[in-house]
Amino acid sequence: MLRRPSGQGVGHWAHSFSLHVATGFAAVGAHYALMYAMLRAGLSPVPASAIGFAAGALTRFVFSYAHIFTPTQGVDVAGVRFIVAILAQLAANSALLAALTGAGVSVWPAQVTTTIVLTFVNYLVYRWWVFR
Repeated sequence: MLRRPSGQGVGHWAHSFSLHVATGFAAVGAHYALMYAMLRAGLSPVPASAIGFAAGALTRFVFSYAHIFTPTQGVDVAGVRFIVAILAQLAANSALLAALTGAGVSVWPAQVTTTIVLTFVNYLVYRWWVFR
């Protein structure tokens, strides 16, 4: 079972970031599975990724709220903040994916690169604003 880290030291940050990455695998799994289905259905890469991104976002919120961060506000405040953050992340995901595929990188290496880059930014946004 996942446990919320306690404290505020370096160990706390390392532990909560590790949980963020670990639970991120579930969010990425949801994102990529739906993206794959949308690509197979004939959608182009950026819209397919955006639809998959929504599934990953819901997965991410549930894990982040319940297991990683210690929100100081209720689920309603965190939920609104999460929606704002996720919309910015969706725009960043779409822009980076479009730039990479436009530069000739194939879809899946471009999406994996985009996911890795955004993992670090997302963690900081969640920690410092969404779930503070």
